[in-house]
Amino acid sequence: MSGQLKEVRNRIKSVSSTQQITKAMKMVSAAKLRRAQDAILQMRPYAQKLQEMLSNIVSSSSSDIDLALASERTVEKVLLIPITSDRGLCGAYNANVIKATRSLINQQYSTQFSKGNVTIMPLGKKGYEFFSKYGYKVIDTYWEVFADLSFDNVRKAAIYAQEAFLNKEFDKVEIVYSQFKNAATQAFVSETYLPIPKVEQKEGEKSVDFIYEPSQEILVQELMPKILNTQVFKAVLDANASEHGARMTAMDKASENANELLRNLKISYNRARQAAITTELTEIVSGAAALQG
Repeated sequence: MSGQLKEVRNRIKSVSSTQQITKAMKMVSAAKLRRAQDAILQMRPYAQKLQEMLSNIVSSSSSDIDLALASERTVEKVLLIPITSDRGLCGAYNANVIKATRSLINQQYSTQFSKGNVTIMPLGKKGYEFFSKYGYKVIDTYWEVFADLSFDNVRKAAIYAQEAFLNKEFDKVEIVYSQFKNAATQAFVSETYLPIPKVEQKEGEKSVDFIYEPSQEILVQELMPKILNTQVFKAVLDANASEHGARMTAMDKASENANELLRNLKISYNRARQAAITTELTEIVSGAAALQG
């Protein structure tokens, strides 16, 4: 019986130690989430307005303006940019990004994939490890962006995708990432990065009329790459906030599960201890009765 009590005590001690770790990780993730959430909430309106402006410019540009980054062609070669995290312990966050990427390949680019024309450029260690392990064609240059998260590091990946599209190495580029909603909710989406999507004008709707200063051609050449760089950075900030939100939620659930497990273990310990005491009392009473007899 004493061996059983010792085993239960050791389990209680182990679960208590794990719970302390999960609580600490939850607090750290909560602090990081606050900063990441502030960053994406400040960035999102700016990036969305830039994307809207860029799409309107591309849709209303005259045919004599060179818009190579918006040129649509037959999709033979595809570049996918899944954005995952560098670390785990964030629930199903990374698994859902990977699942969304594989689903996109199966549903839209299965023909290109069977020909070996689908390339993965992961941003984040977990995505890089998965796609490298399972034999996907992987670009292994930019996956460490979260080691030093900055606009300059993300811009390098964005510029590579733009140059590869201009050189016709790829006919389409898509980003797969998690849009941050709140700490407990993320929306896993895929967005077309290149060619630049055009705004579909509804029937009877007037086209947007822009006044350009300087010329439209100069503005397009200067602004288009910068806006595209901003779009990738916005997606990375979204993913960063989603990661910390998912980790905070996962650690909170782990702490709750540890509480439940501790409660059950303490009940088992008290029952075993009570049974041991009852057995000892019974033996003492029986011994005393035998002596009296």
